[in-house]
Amino acid sequence: MGEVIGRQRFGVFIRIDGVPAAVGLAEVGSMPHGMELPVMGAVVAGTVVWHADHNHQVKIKLDEWDRPE
Repeated sequence: MGEVIGRQRFGVFIRIDGVPAAVGLAEVGSMPHGMELPVMGAVVAGTVVWHADHNHQVKIKLDEWDRPE
């Protein structure tokens, strides 16, 4: 789980609970058509789909994006 700490047109940045050095990114390319990006401060959960050890970047697919519309 984590908290949305930034919003851009391409996705949201997430502070990951328990991993203060890592920043997650959930990109709009993983978001189903018609859904909206989570708001600032929202607590979200998801699955890590990619990560880079050297700079602590993490790509996340949010659980809410797996739900049927």
